[in-house]
Amino acid sequence: MSISMYQASIPVFVRMLTTLSKLLTKAQAHAEAKKFDPNNFLAMRLAPDMLPFSKQVQIACDAAKLFCVRVTGLEVPKFDDDEASIAELQDRINKTVGILKNMPRDAIDGTEEKPITFKVGGQDVTFSAQDLLFNFATPNVYFHVTTAYDILRHGGVELGKKDFLGM
Repeated sequence: MSISMYQASIPVFVRMLTTLSKLLTKAQAHAEAKKFDPNNFLAMRLAPDMLPFSKQVQIACDAAKLFCVRVTGLEVPKFDDDEASIAELQDRINKTVGILKNMPRDAIDGTEEKPITFKVGGQDVTFSAQDLLFNFATPNVYFHVTTAYDILRHGGVELGKKDFLGM
């Protein structure tokens, strides 16, 4: 039995973004228990030259959403990248999950060989839709969710592998 493009993308992205939302919930609870502003997490980063926590959440959402846009050609709302609180980041995640859950299966399935061209670092890159999913979009979602997890963990939030796996 083969797996469809829809099955390999939408449920995976929804699960990872749902996990990310749960990580934010734990960060909020941690900050409240320790009596500090949970929005302090937004500017945190693991190294001076890396993007902050808020940007990790934004990019994780965008990577999933942009896969859908590139493969289906459907219009989806563009976000302004101006979230200034944990609550606003949660809203972004929720909106993205809503978009993903409303993606028509038939607009994604059967696109495996569809050529997709877009710019990365000012250069045109072309993928088949299947390669875009497995070699660009999915790794991007996982990278940014993992980095967000790592920033929160470094910030003292009690997280473990089960949290990342959504268990």
